[in-house]
Amino acid sequence: MGVTTIPSSDRRAAVSLFSRLRTAKGQADPFPIYAELRSRGAVSPAPWGGSLVTSFDLCDRVLRSREWLEPDKRWREKQGPGTRWNAPSSREMSSTLPALNPPDHTRVRRAAGAFDRTTIERLGRTVERVTDGLLDSLEERLRSGEADFVTTVGEELPVAAIGDWLGLPSADLPHLRNLTHDQVFTQELLPSASQLALSDAATAELRSYFTDLVRRRRERPGDDPVSRWIETWDAMEPDRDKADEGVYFLALFVLLAALETTANMLSTTTLLLVEHPEWWDRLAADPDLVPGFVEEALRYDAPTHVISRIAARDCVLDGTEIRKDEMVHLMVGAAHRDPARHSDPDRFDPLRTPGHLAFSGGIHYCLGAPLARMEAHVLLGRLVGRLPRLALARRPSWAPRVAFRRLLNLDVTLA
Repeated sequence: MGVTTIPSSDRRAAVSLFSRLRTAKGQADPFPIYAELRSRGAVSPAPWGGSLVTSFDLCDRVLRSREWLEPDKRWREKQGPGTRWNAPSSREMSSTLPALNPPDHTRVRRAAGAFDRTTIERLGRTVERVTDGLLDSLEERLRSGEADFVTTVGEELPVAAIGDWLGLPSADLPHLRNLTHDQVFTQELLPSASQLALSDAATAELRSYFTDLVRRRRERPGDDPVSRWIETWDAMEPDRDKADEGVYFLALFVLLAALETTANMLSTTTLLLVEHPEWWDRLAADPDLVPGFVEEALRYDAPTHVISRIAARDCVLDGTEIRKDEMVHLMVGAAHRDPARHSDPDRFDPLRTPGHLAFSGGIHYCLGAPLARMEAHVLLGRLVGRLPRLALARRPSWAPRVAFRRLLNLDVTLA
């Protein structure tokens, strides 16, 4: 196969597509725009440089390959002091687990541990209890007419679950949740200067909060993950300040990962249930269908639509020349609708064979995937078991993002 380079005219042609993605209409339904991107080829030019990948198989291959790296601290520093990659929030994120490459990634992931069966069982009891309480509130509000599922349930469940696990005061959780909404802008595809400023401020607050938490847990350890991480890092790192820094970055990562994407996963899955009311009774009658419904929701509209990687060396990707250190953006939202992977990909079908990249892949496969899935399974099972069908009171709106989806509201009534 011949090697092609990307002419500047093709980059300019892609600008209009991304301009549309950033509109309210594009946020609400980006998939027709993704179809246009796919029509430009499996690998196409990004307007700002680098390449966009829309093929499911190529995205999957890149995520699983050791030849593609995270944009880590070394790479970010090389981009220069005036770039978004060297904003304070971006520099901070470069030390968290998702931005590390081996051997650092291997070391930190081992220290983090995993959501094993015992942890999931303990968290499961918390999730069930919290879900029942949140659905009580939802039912009470629905009796008065309508309720916003996002603010009543979708954003409350993840923060309550992870807060309980980390042993955080419940009074702190609303503020931490709001900080995550601002912090995530530094991980967006093309953050504006004002969005980066919000992210920088939120990141500074989160650093202060979690470094103080680590200090207090070191002074008075308990039966909680932060205390256990302190023990683990002390055994790995003789410098106590460096050990505490490692624990801080783990705690920050767990909070951000557990809140932002999981909250949107729960709300989007519920939106799809409301939009496909025939599934309400099917799930209530056969709870074994719930996992398939959740997996299809993750394919149909994943919480994360873009994952970025860096070429470890000069290479050719589907005929396109990629230079060492050049970035490719894996357009996961587009790849999930790739007809080469899924037949009739724009149809929501919980009975189809599962297949998605919502939790990434390879060594960076999401550490919290078992927790996110469990929360979704419990929520949907309880929702269809307790409530009659819900209907939209109005169309929802979306946050001004491309990479990280976020429903701002999901106003529902009893059908």
